[in-house]
Amino acid sequence: MSNTISLIMQYVRAFILIYLCLFAGNAISSLLPITIPGSIIGMLILFCLLSTQILPFKWVKPGCNLLIRYMALLFVPIGVGVMNYYDQLRTQFGPLVVSCLASTIIVLLVVAYCSHYIHGERGTLTDKAEKKND
Repeated sequence: MSNTISLIMQYVRAFILIYLCLFAGNAISSLLPITIPGSIIGMLILFCLLSTQILPFKWVKPGCNLLIRYMALLFVPIGVGVMNYYDQLRTQFGPLVVSCLASTIIVLLVVAYCSHYIHGERGTLTDKAEKKND
């Protein structure tokens, strides 16, 4: 019985912490002069708290695992809502596909360039072995 209560308390703590970050992000978003979604700011707050280890990851892990496990189910209302705009999507299908492809290619190229720039100076083990033999 105490294990069940402990597990429930872990889930409650995890969801409270996640929602506190979300509410803080929404509050900050309403104060900013530019439009940034509060959920994005909340995720950045949660990321900063976790990466600086101010907030132990064990405290939010149960809630995150539960949300990730049922993530597909959480997208159903969004998918149904998009179907309200089926006519607009059908008429603008070409530009949507082109913009998605172009943005995907741009992101891939930027990530590849940045990765090459960051990791390019170190070289691989075979490069180091070849330099030694020369």
